[in-house]
Amino acid sequence: MTRPLNRRGWLTAAGASAAGLWLAACNKLTEDPKSAAVLKSAEGLTRRAQRLVIDRKALAREFAPADISADFKPNGSTNPSDADYVAHLAKGFADYRLVVDGLVEHPLSLSLADLRQQPARTQITRHDCVEGWSSIGKWTGARLGPLLDQAKLKPNARYIVLHCADTLEETLDGTGQYYESIDLIDAYHPQTLLAYAMNDAPLPVAHGAPLRLRVERQLGYKQAKYVMRLEAVSDFAHIGRGNGGFWEDRGYEWYAGI
Repeated sequence: MTRPLNRRGWLTAAGASAAGLWLAACNKLTEDPKSAAVLKSAEGLTRRAQRLVIDRKALAREFAPADISADFKPNGSTNPSDADYVAHLAKGFADYRLVVDGLVEHPLSLSLADLRQQPARTQITRHDCVEGWSSIGKWTGARLGPLLDQAKLKPNARYIVLHCADTLEETLDGTGQYYESIDLIDAYHPQTLLAYAMNDAPLPVAHGAPLRLRVERQLGYKQAKYVMRLEAVSDFAHIGRGNGGFWEDRGYEWYAGI
């Protein structure tokens, strides 16, 4: 019974240690095209190897209510100043709509009330940050898989890109708007949620209100906050700097499995 949990803990600890070395060196490495290509190839090998040894539907460990962290540290953006987001917040997200489009047969536009009517799940899981800290929280949200089934993905869809409401960094090339992406294996995992509640209360702004991704078998930077749009794509080379996410465009690995 303990072996899968110990393995996940070992992977988390190893990932956090490696992340410290990775982050210290990533700027220098990504400046060298040859080094960047080698790292990208190694990441793909890591992803394939992990999915060979861990069942694709294996659940991340879930905890008891007594384990919930008293102080769950928010990270990244905590109070977006983007005009559209500020307007939504002022109205209590009454006008908010989650758009699901791209390579789908039936594009969707869903209010928070609509999302609360979708197949849901509640889970108490551990958030593991690449910076080396962890917190445990209780999340309730719409399961992503059934939502994608409603939109009916086209055969050439391979990834889901999450477009977010926050500009984490002002940049000259227009890539400061936060985004993230996952493949269909993670999108259809039973613990992958679009969370609208945290610890039995509406999701706080600091933690991504009105909607955030929970993809529990990946590190914290994959858990996109302030989600506004889901876009089904065949690849993400045309989005941002082409690496699949805001932090990935700045040297982080696209696959952050634990």
